Amino acid sequence: MGKADENLSRQLGHVFSDAGLLERALTHRSYAPAHYERLEFLGDSILGCVISRYLFGQFPDMSEGDLSRLRSNLVKESTLVVFAEQLELGRYLRLGEGERKSGGFRRPSILADAVEALIGAVFLDGGFPAAEEAVLKLFVPYLARVDVRTLGKDAKTLLQEYLQGRRLALPQYSVTDTGGSAHEQLFRVECAIPALKIATQGSGSSRRNAEQQAAAAAYELIGKKHE
Repeated sequence: MGKADENLSRQLGHVFSDAGLLERALTHRSYAPAHYERLEFLGDSILGCVISRYLFGQFPDMSEGDLSRLRSNLVKESTLVVFAEQLELGRYLRLGEGERKSGGFRRPSILADAVEALIGAVFLDGGFPAAEEAVLKLFVPYLARVDVRTLGKDAKTLLQEYLQGRRLALPQYSVTDTGGSAHEQLFRVECAIPALKIATQGSGSSRRNAEQQAAAAAYELIGKKHE
């Protein structure tokens, strides 16, 4: 575990006293009975606590709903995979032969679970301060790169908030076409914003999905007009 220990210690700001904890955090159940799932359980709770405390202090004017939205998007699988790739966890994971051959070292669910397990391991090895430092070393730079006001909001919500903020009429969504079989329908929807002379199209397997696509196109178009 030498290279793993060196790389992870540098990025997390924590040198493991008990190398066995780090080894277990990187061990999938397909490899050995002493795997990371219990550490994952622990790390999930620590991660939620650290992120909640950080957001509470960092954004004193943010509502409870927005804090919850932001936290849920920071601790979701796709975000944790970003950190797993940054930490190069795929290189260090101990996987059973079948899991390794099937590409388990690239599987999002495994990578995300390993990040949580790693946080749990840091907590057991160094206590809450060490775990908090490790989490923040990963998350604070990430937060600086994203727009916390929009993170996790869908396109229709973003478009609506933009228009309401400028006291403009809300977009008008209308189905322009439907096609496909009963089991594989395709909806085409137009999103019209007369005040901005914008009309965009979207398609999807449901009207809701098509509306989201059309709203995303309108929101992107507005952004380009104001660049």
